[in-house]
Amino acid sequence: MSQNDDRSGVADDWFIDPILRGLIGGDLSADTNPLAWQRDALCSQTDPEAFFPEKGGSTRDAKRICSGCDVRQQCLDYALANDERFGIWGGLSERERRKLKKRA
Repeated sequence: MSQNDDRSGVADDWFIDPILRGLIGGDLSADTNPLAWQRDALCSQTDPEAFFPEKGGSTRDAKRICSGCDVRQQCLDYALANDERFGIWGGLSERERRKLKKRA
């Protein structure tokens, strides 16, 4: 395919990941960046809609992806520390994170 897709007029390489390009979030390779773990998150390589299902929607796909993620604990720690109220973080739903916080 050429640089421009003749059917849509959109360049093939239109997507530039702002985090990996360092446009937002600072230097993810630096040990001092608290969000550096996101670079290795499997969810960053998949459809984000799986991690933010509509009310009553399935969380199965997101949790399956999380189960094989190397930074699952960092993700969960981030969600708990920042009181994330929506989505699957660290393999847990908002309800599961709330229960976990109550037990702690």
